[in-house]
Amino acid sequence: MSFRKLQQMALFMGVQCIAGGAFTYCYVQKVFSRTKYYQDALKQLQADPLALEALGAPPLKVHYISLRDRSNRVDKSKAQIKIPVSGRKSGGYLHVISEMDFSLNSWNLQEVTLQLCNGPRILVYASSMKTVSG
Repeated sequence: MSFRKLQQMALFMGVQCIAGGAFTYCYVQKVFSRTKYYQDALKQLQADPLALEALGAPPLKVHYISLRDRSNRVDKSKAQIKIPVSGRKSGGYLHVISEMDFSLNSWNLQEVTLQLCNGPRILVYASSMKTVSG
């Protein structure tokens, strides 16, 4: 096999790896954005006039979650994520904590807090139900 053919094959494989990585990244983002806790948190944010005013929304922009950020953790019983959001005035992170209710097989929001880039934190939602940890 010639050196030129090897170069072409390496280039082709490199492009395939990059395309596969980009597809996987977008797919994981789409999966996150369809989860109940993600959707419920955004509904709570959109219903909070103080938080929307602080961001300068509308328009409200929701950005991709950083998959490398270790504060984004999801297991079978608890989801803890940071959703980047922005408006005309400011941006920040929507910190979401949700727990799985195994009896209903459904995620329940525990807390949603907007942390603005310029410092203030705004409590958007807090569950009135107390959970018992074992």
